[in-house]
Amino acid sequence: PKTPKPRIFEKFKTLIMEFDEENEFDNEQVQNIASNAVEQVVKGKSQDEVPYQKDKVNQWCQQIIDSCIKDLTKLGKMFKYVVTCIILENNGTGLQTAATACWDTKSDGLISVQYGNNTFFCIVTIYAVAI
Repeated sequence: PKTPKPRIFEKFKTLIMEFDEENEFDNEQVQNIASNAVEQVVKGKSQDEVPYQKDKVNQWCQQIIDSCIKDLTKLGKMFKYVVTCIILENNGTGLQTAATACWDTKSDGLISVQYGNNTFFCIVTIYAVAI
């Protein structure tokens, strides 16, 4: 059998590198997606702060998560995504959260976006795992 010429391997190697670069986790891009979702849902269309409304919290969380997943899918990157959203009334109680993962730091990632006003806090976390 004939041995393939080295330039074929070089072209293949270049294609793989280009594919990897296109499918990298882009912190800034994902951060913007989460920030935009929060702004659309809980910041309101005007500069007036949207007050905490207990009966709307589940709806707000679902809208933020749906918006993030929709926009992440539009990126067309080879990731599985997990999106979480926490909305907590700002009434003096504390909330501490932490996130960690055991994964490939070169291809996987996570971001967290925090928003707060006088009546509530919102924290959105997006995990991306390359597939």
